[in-house]
Amino acid sequence: MTNANAASGEGKGAKSTLASSVYQQLRDDLLRGALEAESKLRVEWVVSRYGAGASPVREALNRLAAEGLLGRHDQRGFFLMPASATELEELTRTRCWLEERALRESIAHRTADWEEQLVLALHRLARAERRQPDEPTTNNPEWEKLHRAFHRALIAACRSHWLIGFCDQLSDQASRYRLISQRGPGSERDDLGEHRTIAERTLDGDADGAVEALLSHYRLTAEMCTARLNEGYDPRAGSAKSARSRKQRPM
Repeated sequence: MTNANAASGEGKGAKSTLASSVYQQLRDDLLRGALEAESKLRVEWVVSRYGAGASPVREALNRLAAEGLLGRHDQRGFFLMPASATELEELTRTRCWLEERALRESIAHRTADWEEQLVLALHRLARAERRQPDEPTTNNPEWEKLHRAFHRALIAACRSHWLIGFCDQLSDQASRYRLISQRGPGSERDDLGEHRTIAERTLDGDADGAVEALLSHYRLTAEMCTARLNEGYDPRAGSAKSARSRKQRPM
């Protein structure tokens, strides 16, 4: 390989690494709701925020759009997908279909190592603080990671990487809605109790009971989020406005 070719290869590798870094940072911010105030994600704005060039930023945005985490208009750039009660209903229904099958398969093909990993995942989740100490309406990023790890551990023994991959994609899509459901007063629930019930039934080999607990867990989240959206919750504003206040607002 000539020096020129080597340099070219190194340049492409650096760009690919940078694009992957921007992709991961942007993806993490999307999933934790840090970009809700930005309805449009202009390349220039992303370049400024993440300190990367336009080329790796476009690559990262295109990857996220391909995964369905961003919307894309031809010639008009990228945007955050609007929150919709209709989409949430379809998403929840589909997620329940797939995760029921994954959980039943996981229980049917259980191993001692899988049981230990599930117990450990629940233990770690139970020890984590869910809310940020200085911002009670915002989830702790560490809790978010452990929450994701718990749900992944539930289905890890299902013996289908395809099914696990589809469940992961739906989990990503559901993250934004789950954050909406947890914001504002009156949104507290016994999260740990719900997760403990799911785990106990799963470890007992009670497939029907475990599935019932898991799907109830997801459906409750969807109900809480739908209620927030029906109140007039605007993810970009981070607040809910009653229908009455909207009607009384002068035109």
